[in-house]
Amino acid sequence: MKPQAITPTPIDADARKSIAPVICYPVETLPRPDLSAYQAVRDDLELVDRVTVPARDAATWLVPAGHFCRLRCEEGPQVGDLNLFNANDINERLYTGKTRALNGTHVGLGDQLFSNFPYLRPIATITHDTLDWYGFDEFGGSVHDVIGTRCDPYTHNLLSHGGQYHHCCHSNLTRAVARHLDIPLTQAEQHVHDVVNVFMCTGFTRDTGQYFMKASPVRSGDYLEFFAEIDLLGCMSACPGGDCSAQHSSDVAKCYPLEVEVLRPRRLPEGWVPRAVNGYDRTHGV
Repeated sequence: MKPQAITPTPIDADARKSIAPVICYPVETLPRPDLSAYQAVRDDLELVDRVTVPARDAATWLVPAGHFCRLRCEEGPQVGDLNLFNANDINERLYTGKTRALNGTHVGLGDQLFSNFPYLRPIATITHDTLDWYGFDEFGGSVHDVIGTRCDPYTHNLLSHGGQYHHCCHSNLTRAVARHLDIPLTQAEQHVHDVVNVFMCTGFTRDTGQYFMKASPVRSGDYLEFFAEIDLLGCMSACPGGDCSAQHSSDVAKCYPLEVEVLRPRRLPEGWVPRAVNGYDRTHGV
């Protein structure tokens, strides 16, 4: 949050501010998926797994490369915090910072989710979003952000002057990863990473630039769907903030479970092959 200025305004302030911005990463040169190839196979899908993410808790599941995954709202408005890992190498995981830089603050149909360095490759492609009608509202809010980090017990401890709350999304994800990998919580916590805030409606205030949340527009029957470009381990927390209309890290908000479906297409998208890791040679100029 920018404080009230104490530095005198220079005489050329308006000229400096009026310089037009330049997009950091021109997407015209970014390889884009052929969405029509995905759409051609997604209407003939076989359900192979279904997982319930309990309210105020998290669950894990596997999505083989070449499968679709749907994150579903079934019982009532609920936000989910999503982590994605390479199912065969836990060190490769979703990198929301680069995903945000290459797509924007909120992801939707046709956007790809990228993994961390040194792998940096698309690991999932969003193939359907029943909330795509929302766009951006008058406050600058939209859904499915890659800007929020996840509610966590450390920030809660700071803001509540010592409070101990154990069902923040960070803790939920940590417990679920620990169970799946059969490792200690302290080790699992190191793998938990910044999330896609599925169904969450967020933005930045125009006056102070602060991260805000508002009631999610998600309703029963809505879902976000992605295609696994590599073998994926998914982990999602049903946020203790419910629809995040008032607060998170709370036992007061009304919360609901979320559902996950893993679906196998009868055939693979035309021309599709699993994504290779990034081609940079990693010599770093030496």
